[in-house]
Amino acid sequence: MNMVDLGDIRLHARVDGPEDGRPIVFANSLGTDLRLWDPILPLLPSGLRILRFDKRGHGLSDCPSAPYSMGQLVSDTERLMDHFGFRDAVFVGLSIGGMIAQGLAAKRLDLIRAVVLSNTGAKIGTRELWDSRIQGVKDHGIEGLADAVMERWFSKAFRSTPDLSLWRNMLTRQEDAGYVGCSAAISGTDFYTSTAALRLPALGIAGSEDGATPPDLVRETVDLIPGSKFALIRKAGHLPCVEQPEEYAQILSDFIRDTGHLESMS
Repeated sequence: MNMVDLGDIRLHARVDGPEDGRPIVFANSLGTDLRLWDPILPLLPSGLRILRFDKRGHGLSDCPSAPYSMGQLVSDTERLMDHFGFRDAVFVGLSIGGMIAQGLAAKRLDLIRAVVLSNTGAKIGTRELWDSRIQGVKDHGIEGLADAVMERWFSKAFRSTPDLSLWRNMLTRQEDAGYVGCSAAISGTDFYTSTAALRLPALGIAGSEDGATPPDLVRETVDLIPGSKFALIRKAGHLPCVEQPEEYAQILSDFIRDTGHLESMS
């Protein structure tokens, strides 16, 4: 584990894999920390150098006062990649992480050779929806939203398993200010124009039972990028890397190989 001081914020990050491995970056969803990716990491090809991190207001990273902007989240990620020397990376972003991926690809294409937009959109929800959710957290804390969030995150079958408690606890133990701050960032973001201008290998991944970013939204977003691919994972909600890790890892591994990322090792 590393605590990286970026000047205005300290972020918790972790790098795994060989120093000379091919870079891949994972950005997780609202209300989760870098452990979101634990189920799939052992299933990925060898030879990858993997960067994961807790965005501002989440996990072990600093939690500034809300609100945050998407520009801040993109800048945090950009500086983190520069800090660790991650360039020409495959960038995998889920939900708000997928928005960060879109913003960073538009800003610093030298950092990203291919992008995976998982369970995300160029625009997610409406300002009214996010205002309501923010007010709910201010009034009742994240706990007050937790059950509704679990219904969006997971299929009915998964919600009947003991493992649900792992993810509910992860959500409710995040800082209220961090959840509110990142919710404000999502609320103010519309990447339709900039994402449509991207020209790089892109893969969209959706969960058939996703109540937060339905498959049609993910497909519509990734279709903005010419030549993109799309994969639907059935029996999964907003976090298919948790519910169907083998299938998720296989889809991701195939995309990594198809982009020639492993073969480009020097």
